[in-house]
Amino acid sequence: MVTDAQATAANRAELWHDLMQFYIREAWLLDERRFREWLDLFTEDVFYFMPRRLNVHRRETDRELTAEGDLAIFEDDKTYLTMRVERLETGMAWGEDPPSRTRHLVGNLVVEPQPAGEVNAKTAFILYRSHHETEENVFAGYREDLLRQIDGNWKIARRTIVLDSNVILAKNLSVFF
Repeated sequence: MVTDAQATAANRAELWHDLMQFYIREAWLLDERRFREWLDLFTEDVFYFMPRRLNVHRRETDRELTAEGDLAIFEDDKTYLTMRVERLETGMAWGEDPPSRTRHLVGNLVVEPQPAGEVNAKTAFILYRSHHETEENVFAGYREDLLRQIDGNWKIARRTIVLDSNVILAKNLSVFF
């Protein structure tokens, strides 16, 4: 006989596995430059946010990340994400011609089911980018996502991307996280 605790643990393990597969698929879509398919992973009301990171004293860690509306690196909705993808497709995105080669590594998934079937998920990432013959960038950090199931598929309704570094040394930031 299966106890409620065992059933709950099994459900959580199944959810973790499903979401890990979701994030692995997302990484391959990005690395294979299948950006239109990547856009389909987001809800229509998505908020894609990368705050700036500041160096602050320990007593001020609540100010380490800038708030929404305070000169974020990205503060995109679905329309703006779509415009960025369309720009890459035009050949007019000079900073991405030839296109960057990327490798997205995602792990350390933590899953927290929420009321109404939503899920908070947190992942660590490393994004390697190679461009031209000599340009290389490594971005590391974490992402916090709010996920919803729509028509049986997981969709990202909100993504917050936090880089571990506070200075971006790349010549441009035209890749997706």
